[in-house]
Amino acid sequence: MKIRRVLGILTISCLGLTSLVNAKEIKLSKEEMQKATQVYFDRCAGCHGMLRKGALGPSLEATRSKEFGTETLKHIINSGTPGGMPGWGKTGELTKEETELMAKYIQIEAPLPPEKSMDDMKKSHKILIPVKDRPKAPEAENWKDYFAVILRDVGEIAIIDGVTKKVVSVVPSGFATHITRTGASGRYMYVIGRDGKASMIDLWMKVPKNVAEIRTCNDARAIDTSKHPDYKDKYAIVGCYWPPSIVTLEADTLEPLKIVSTASYTYDTQEFTREARVAAIIASHERPEWVVNIKETGQVWLYDYSDIKNPKITMVDAERYLHDGGWDLSKRYFMTAANARNIISVIDTVKGNLVANIPSQGIKPHPGRGVNVNSKKYGPIWGSGHIGSNDIIFIGTDPVNYPQNAWKVVKKISLPGEGGGNLFIKGHPNSPYIFADRPVNPDRKLQTQIYVIDKESLEVVKTIPIPKKYLTPAKTEDGKEVASRGPVHFEFNADGSEVWTSIWGNKLKASPILIYDSKTLELKSVIDDKRLITPTGKFNVTNTMTDTY
Repeated sequence: MKIRRVLGILTISCLGLTSLVNAKEIKLSKEEMQKATQVYFDRCAGCHGMLRKGALGPSLEATRSKEFGTETLKHIINSGTPGGMPGWGKTGELTKEETELMAKYIQIEAPLPPEKSMDDMKKSHKILIPVKDRPKAPEAENWKDYFAVILRDVGEIAIIDGVTKKVVSVVPSGFATHITRTGASGRYMYVIGRDGKASMIDLWMKVPKNVAEIRTCNDARAIDTSKHPDYKDKYAIVGCYWPPSIVTLEADTLEPLKIVSTASYTYDTQEFTREARVAAIIASHERPEWVVNIKETGQVWLYDYSDIKNPKITMVDAERYLHDGGWDLSKRYFMTAANARNIISVIDTVKGNLVANIPSQGIKPHPGRGVNVNSKKYGPIWGSGHIGSNDIIFIGTDPVNYPQNAWKVVKKISLPGEGGGNLFIKGHPNSPYIFADRPVNPDRKLQTQIYVIDKESLEVVKTIPIPKKYLTPAKTEDGKEVASRGPVHFEFNADGSEVWTSIWGNKLKASPILIYDSKTLELKSVIDDKRLITPTGKFNVTNTMTDTY
């Protein structure tokens, strides 16, 4: 027999399995349910939803999962899919026993996750160092060239000096930090964990450390601050996956001020969804607004924080399901991916309306913030890669001077080989190149290369294989070797002369950060520190505070 429709992505030929339709009822003990719920939250909820209704990943509701049966689900969870799902077993994040537990768990109805109130938040709020006791001036010379490096699987942030390449500090954070953002001044690095724990690191300290923290929700992905000059570093915002909400905080203490629920109606079918999660947030530099993606409803909210007690929210219908995105070169237009529909939505933040829904011409666009280029041929353009296909696209973003190119794909290129796996592309005005990764491509060769795109030709001009000595596998207690995924995420230093990438390894073993010359493409240096466990995202202070990408 042939099974076509494994989690909506993978085609699996006959596996010699028993009937998948008439699977017997699965029961888990209380202890197994608790463990499985935590593993699902840690590894699966981000893409499939707390209620398992799907978004970036397909639905994992029990009735659907039962159709595949335990053995097939174990195979998928262990090996991953070409559509971008990691092989959690192959990479060592899940044991054999955990893999089987998860295969059973998703065939059982999802338990309702807990809610969270303002009182709950306040109980978790800690001012670790009062504002009056913090430095009055920077105690380090190079703090504007610091990098905040996410140590994903150990719940820490490494602060690395971009000049000396030394690890200045390692600071605890929430679980599996998703992103860090600086305030408008760059002084504080704001961190949000997938467990909803927000914290802030004072970079003016000689040894940077957390000065405040709070648990805003049970699951979160986004954080930013107020960047309008009249509200510079006054407020911080957290976007929650569960409970789906927007939480506004005092920027210097993280004291909670306001909760706004995002549970709402889908823009197209007008169906109510409790799980309307906040994905990307980006702060306007010109208006007292945050631009907020509401994933499941397909709306972009323009959240005016000038009156924090009575915020004005403009709801812009875009497309489903919204994920990540960033500014165009002018910082007027928000370019965001509705990756379940293979659409790039363009929002005019001045007029407060949808400009265009542009077919991405690939499968599951995943831009991160995207990349901006001032092209001699096309004018200002913005680019994105895809998780599910090897396409890199560039869209014209200047309707005044280049109207013939505005809001259309002006160039599409293919990364070498088959399949997607691209998570991030990155550029800098002072580098002639764009850099792309491919850490979730199943092909080992494609997974462990850096893809270099020339800004003028917009073609891949070089692939840089990662030297094998930096890909040494980790070993489990039973002697099993677990390979790293290879390079992930790029960030430039403040002047754009260097581009940094992480080797995304396993938490059993430290893995390095490789630093390349952004013009010659030569490997300049390697930061190989035993404290760097699962380094992933990297955020340079200057580039983050100015939204340079």
